[in-house]
Amino acid sequence: MIPENTGIASRTPRERREFWLFLLIALVVLGAGIGLRDPWPADEPRFTLAAKHMVDSGEWLITHRGSELYSDKPPMFMAMQAASYELTRSWRIAFLLPSLLAALGTLFLIYDFGRRQWDHRVGLWAGILVLSTFQFAYQSKRAQIDPLVMFFITLANYGLLRHMLLGPNWRAYWLGCFAAGLGVITKGVGVLALLMLLPFAFARWRHWQNLADIKGGTLRWLAGALAFLVAIALWIVPMVLTVHGSSAPEYHAYLQDILFRQTAARYTESWDHHQPWWYFAGVIAYGWLPLSIILIGVVPRWTERLMARDARFLLPLAWVALILLFFSFPSGKRDVYIMPALPWVALLAAPFIDELLDKRWLRRALFGLTVLLAAIFLTAGIGAWNGWIAAANELVVERGLGNGGAGLWGFLIAVGTIAALAALLFRVRRSAVGLGVSLAGIWLLWGFWAYPVLNDSTSAAKIMRKAGEIAGPTSEIALVGWKEQNLLFADREVTEFGFKKPKSQQLAEAIRWQELKPDSRWVFILDRVMPPCIDRDKAVVVGHANRREWLMFKSNAVATACRGGRVPETKAETAEQIEEE
Repeated sequence: MIPENTGIASRTPRERREFWLFLLIALVVLGAGIGLRDPWPADEPRFTLAAKHMVDSGEWLITHRGSELYSDKPPMFMAMQAASYELTRSWRIAFLLPSLLAALGTLFLIYDFGRRQWDHRVGLWAGILVLSTFQFAYQSKRAQIDPLVMFFITLANYGLLRHMLLGPNWRAYWLGCFAAGLGVITKGVGVLALLMLLPFAFARWRHWQNLADIKGGTLRWLAGALAFLVAIALWIVPMVLTVHGSSAPEYHAYLQDILFRQTAARYTESWDHHQPWWYFAGVIAYGWLPLSIILIGVVPRWTERLMARDARFLLPLAWVALILLFFSFPSGKRDVYIMPALPWVALLAAPFIDELLDKRWLRRALFGLTVLLAAIFLTAGIGAWNGWIAAANELVVERGLGNGGAGLWGFLIAVGTIAALAALLFRVRRSAVGLGVSLAGIWLLWGFWAYPVLNDSTSAAKIMRKAGEIAGPTSEIALVGWKEQNLLFADREVTEFGFKKPKSQQLAEAIRWQELKPDSRWVFILDRVMPPCIDRDKAVVVGHANRREWLMFKSNAVATACRGGRVPETKAETAEQIEEE
């Protein structure tokens, strides 16, 4: 049996304490390590670099990547990072703060809707299920756009469902439409929240149960479209005016790219992240653990509720199905695409959790997952520590890890030990608690232990410090074949010749730049870009970072045939075509 609707009864003092304790736990788990690391590839340095340019230049409408415009994503997320910096004056805090706040906001919304739809306990279980899911916790601890997109889509669905299931509540509906528009100017896909109108229209037509009694209001429904467009216009209108007020062709190319190529063209003609049509089944099975285990017992109960024509389950479930279908069509897929569906799947599982936890099969499955985590982490950590795993030894070299990777292997062993102790202490009877302790241990140690251990090699901070030492305090540095983290962590103003430009052209311009002041100018370069123009024996190895080797050279390392920037044409990849690790 599931709880019946209890209205919006005031919470008891105990319920309020439970909620705030849950939110505090979420804050500690998701916020662990903020301030202890810098932006890590692939995307974090790119977004932080764009945010830093906003702060330095005052241009917040159109994003930049170094000297070039960056049109892959709208500026909302980077603007929030920039605003966070203005508040904290620390990039180590600011670049992660929007993801943390978005994650906490998502947890609040899903709890609050569960409380209003059913009761406090269901809302609390919904929040716990979301927080415990691997994908949610992992992505919320990264500076990616997706947690913010998830928040805006969750807010949009929250407003729409408050109106459709608990209403009428026109203000909630308008808020939902406005939030969907904010989702559009964050990553474009915010409009998908409005697909909730389709199952609502069907349920209303077929007279399903538990729908709000909404009468008439055609103009009020249309006002939702206005709210949606107003949110989009907050960025689109001033951006378009800025572009049309500029005579620079790159600004007009930016407008075309971000409005058309990065939206419809990216969907219909995916050019990266190619995956089979069933890809998201694997994401749900593994990325949504432990929720995916619980779904085994939940799906039959959903079927019962749908057979009973319960709109409380039809609307979110149909919306989730539409999201899966939408993202399964194009060949380009990433696991984060379906993350906005996660909170609603967790919410619809929450009413059945107390019943399912009485089932021995679920307690055994959760216990098994805890044991599996202990085995994986202990085996990997002990094996790597003793040099028994070839891939781990290669990782030490490729990533430039200090002390033979001992810090990272110690992290794995510590996590495995916590999971093993949790399995021994809580056993099968309280396996849900044991798994929760294990998951908390993973994310707390990941933030407080792994962040400092991995930061220098992963962020390129160490490499760029070394580059500054090689050049000396008074020399100039130019970048060729660079990645965003190189520009972000340079210890001085550097010269770069574009990011998307073919690297042979970058090298040609760098050689000409260097020849103007050969005694005081160094070029920092990716190793694979050097042949045939640069004599490796005359270059200085800076080190390995992010599975790449970086070197620096002065003018005497340039081959005679390449002087004056006469670099032969090659089929060198652009920087964007190098696959990020």
